[in-house]
Order: sequence, then C-alpha cells, then structure tokens
Amino acid sequence: MAPGLPQSMADMDRPHFIGIGGAGMSGIAKILAQRGARVAGSDARESATAEALRTLGATVHIGHDAAHVSPDATCVVVSSAIREDNPELLRAKELGIPVVHRSDALAGLMDGLRPIAVAGTHGKTTTTSMLAVSLSSLGLNPSYAIGGDLDAPGSNALHGEGDVFVAEADESDRSFHKYRPEVAIILNVELDHHANYASMDEIYDSFETFTTKIVPGGTLVIAADQEGAAELTRRIRDTTSLKVVTYGESESADIRIHKITPRGLASEVTVLLDGKLLTFMVSVPGRHYAHNAVAALAAGVALGIPSRNLAGALKSYTGVKRRLQLKGEVNGVQVIDSYAHHPTEMTADLEAMRSAAGDARILVLFQPHLFSRTQELGKEMGDALALADASVVLDIYPAREDPIPGITSALIIDAARAAGADVQAAPDRDAAVAAVVGMAKPGDLVLTMGAGDVTELGPRILEQLEG
Repeated sequence: MAPGLPQSMADMDRPHFIGIGGAGMSGIAKILAQRGARVAGSDARESATAEALRTLGATVHIGHDAAHVSPDATCVVVSSAIREDNPELLRAKELGIPVVHRSDALAGLMDGLRPIAVAGTHGKTTTTSMLAVSLSSLGLNPSYAIGGDLDAPGSNALHGEGDVFVAEADESDRSFHKYRPEVAIILNVELDHHANYASMDEIYDSFETFTTKIVPGGTLVIAADQEGAAELTRRIRDTTSLKVVTYGESESADIRIHKITPRGLASEVTVLLDGKLLTFMVSVPGRHYAHNAVAALAAGVALGIPSRNLAGALKSYTGVKRRLQLKGEVNGVQVIDSYAHHPTEMTADLEAMRSAAGDARILVLFQPHLFSRTQELGKEMGDALALADASVVLDIYPAREDPIPGITSALIIDAARAAGADVQAAPDRDAAVAAVVGMAKPGDLVLTMGAGDVTELGPRILEQLEG
C-alpha cells in the first residue's frame, strides 16, 4: 500500500503520525489538533516538541511499537524517512488503515485557502518564517507550517482564521509536486539530496514540474542572481502563463536589491520596487538572509498586500531557531547555532558572521549531515570551513541513511586542510566540546553548525565556559 492522498479531510479526524516529533510532521499534527482532530503518534525520543503537542491534546508515544496504532485510526501519516519495516507502518497495513504521506496531508490542509509555497535548496525555513510573522503582524491571521520553531517549541505551525496558508515546499523527495499554490517562491536551485537526484537535469525537471502546479493566474517569485534559479527561469519563461517576478541584485531583476547595509547582527535593505526605493530592516545578518526577506516581500505583494505595509511588518521577524540563533554568552564568548549543512549555506553563514563580527575569531563545531551528501559535497564543505579561524569536525550524522563504505568526516577534514584551514577531528561529542572550550577566548564567536544533533552541544559549551 503506497502512501496516498486522503479521500477527504474526514480521513484526518483520527490520524496517527509515525515520527510525530519531526519538524514537518509535528507542524501538520499541530494544525490538525488545533482544528479539532484527535491526533496520536510516536517518536523515537522525548522532546519539547512532543510535550508541546501533548498540551494541544495529542497522544504522543515514545518509541515505535505496533501497539501504538489504534485500530480506529482513520489514517497513518508517514514521511519519506519512515522505513518499510517500521512496526507501526506494518500494523497499519495489517489493519487496512490508509497510509498518507506527509506532503499529501499538508496539501489537504491547504485546500480552499490561498497557499504560498516556499521552495529552494536552502533558505525555505527562514523565508517561510518571515512571511508567517509579517502576515501575522498585519492582522491577516495566516496558517503556516515551517521546518523550524520561531521562538518556542511547537511554534513551527499554526491554524489561523485567515485565508492564507504559508508552507515550506520540500524538493528532497519531490513531494513539493503535491501542492497547488497561488504564489510560489523559488529561492535557489542546486544539486542536493543525492539519494533522490542523480544530476542537475533531474533537479531542473523537478523544479519545472513544481512551477506547473501553481494555479492558473498565479505568481512565481524567483531569484535573479542565483545561477540555478536563473537557468530555471530561462527554461520556463517562454512556455509558462504564470506571472514571473524576479528579485535580486541583478539590474534585470523586477524587484532589485539596491543596497544591503550591515547593522551589527542585522541588515538594512533597500529595494527598487515599481520605480521607488523602499528600505526596511532584517533582524539577522548576512546577504542571503536579506535576499530571503526580499523574496518574502515579493510574495506578499503578489497576494495584493501593499509593499510599505510589508516592509514595516518584516521588522517584526526576530529569527528562527537554529538560523544564526544566539544561544548565550559566557566570559566574552558568544555561542551561535547554525543549521547550515550544505556548502552554500555554510559559506553564507560564515560570511555573514565574518561581516557582523569584524575582527573577532570565528570557531566552528561542525557535524556533517548524511553520508550521501558528504560523499558528493565533502570537498566543498571543507572549502567552506576554511572561512573559519578554526574548526572541530564530528562524525557524520546519519539521519535516515545507512553508512557508505569509505565515507567519513575525514573527507571534509582533508579538504579543509588542503584549503589551508585549521581543523581537527573529534572522536566523540565530549571531545568536541572540550576542544572548542579549550580554543575559545574572550571576543570569539563559536558556531555549532549542522542539521543533526550538534545543536545540543551549544548549551554544553556555555556550561563548560562558565566552569
């Protein structure tokens, strides 16, 4: 039984989520609970997200067990990370309970609303968050589903009473083909998710298919400066009936970024829109976050919201967890958490911190994410780490993957050293924390970087710096 589309939202009345604590899954579960569904699910371990779901009335089991699946569940929701031998999935099939993919559940939640879908190899969570916060501050009361928490556990999703739904559109498993947005954003197009895409041509084909899902009369907002996005625009420009709005620093951009001015850990952005200059603040540093904000601005304008209102509302965005999030400061050392795991993201965050930090030293504790990504992009990750003053590299975080023979963090470390970087391996988490604490001096910036559980080490670094 392959995961499919729920026949109606009534099939989501009593859903069971396998892996309910994940960023994408928990958001859908939260919205369904807020809409009155009797939500249940399981996750591998206890978490603040699980507890946040319980406060909404959801039943959350820890560990995966066939007994967790109630026979009266109307569907079982899975993501692409759930393996076929998962005991709860096997139980659902035994009981004949419909199996629904996460993306189909999310598509069902958007029915009847005005969806904005945010796509791209990276930057989706930040841009979706900027839109959600801005539209909320304008009183539009949107629904949203974000791949990260705004300012508290469980704040990655909300059922709003307005008619706008803002959601991340994940290209990793082609699930973004399920959505029918009124406005779509494509931030960038790069080769990633190597287990599912063998070439850039496959990536372009997938993103092109995504653009065909935008409703007739809808709008595509797409980057003008990023090479992959520009190539995609060239491929579809002569065949699409959509309104295509480009943004960026290019002279040809429909919404042109006139100037980005660093303001400490923030940026002042000026754009040329409809022949007039418009200036607003972005609360996170770095050129790529400024570009994300302009994409959000363009999408809001496409919905008919006045640009000056949006510019003012963007000030209310104060960041999202794990996106250059300040975790604390001890003895003059600031510890900042970065979700960057693709070389482009790593480079962007390190350049942003370099711009904001001036002469301060930047130390990185990096955890590679996925064996397949390391196999394909290990050299580029090493090159990115050369932008730091010193780095410590952990073992690869496997997530959903099995090990690949010969693929280890040594690929990244060797590449970084070849690029002239000061980098060392850490045999385990304790050694990694000790190495960073031993290097850190007053005035330094420490980045815990990666999409895995490296985020848990930031508080430990702060604790030991106090010691």
